[in-house]
Amino acid sequence: MNIDQIIDSIYPLPEGSRSALKKNIAEVTYPKGYLLFRANKIEMNIYFIKKGIVRAYTDQDDNEITYWFGKEGQTVISMKSYVEGRKGYENIELMEDGELYVLKTKDLQQLFNEDIHIANWGRKFAEQELVIMEERFICRQFRTATERYKELLKDAPDLLQRVPLGHIASYLGITQVSLSRIRAEVR
Repeated sequence: MNIDQIIDSIYPLPEGSRSALKKNIAEVTYPKGYLLFRANKIEMNIYFIKKGIVRAYTDQDDNEITYWFGKEGQTVISMKSYVEGRKGYENIELMEDGELYVLKTKDLQQLFNEDIHIANWGRKFAEQELVIMEERFICRQFRTATERYKELLKDAPDLLQRVPLGHIASYLGITQVSLSRIRAEVR
């Protein structure tokens, strides 16, 4: 997915504003397994996924708990670092070789001060992230593991081919044995 498509998926910008934003965005590549973000560190960059998939996880009691997957067109951000300038709690790992666009948070903050269209783009971005977080929370709290699995199949069926099942099980909040049972029932 190219950067213009990603920008437009958040909020369309006039050409001058789009150009100003794009001047601050660079392309980077990282190999599978690379840790893009590390927990307990202030993250100074925002990434947009051009190609590849990432997972967000946190360590708890010597166990990695996966709580999000991002793929082409999505944004990788530590909201705690972005909003509060504080250390984030997430690790973000590339599950495939990745091609990403990177934007320094300080550059984006400067653009917010200079261009109302970019400021509105940033507001729309934050609103979208809030809705995504709310949906994820509601799904986790009020749906059964089978319902969560079916929703994953509907919304992101490619994850099952691109991500190890252990990470899928962790994301769903179940064991791999339970995931195998659910997969057999759903077939």
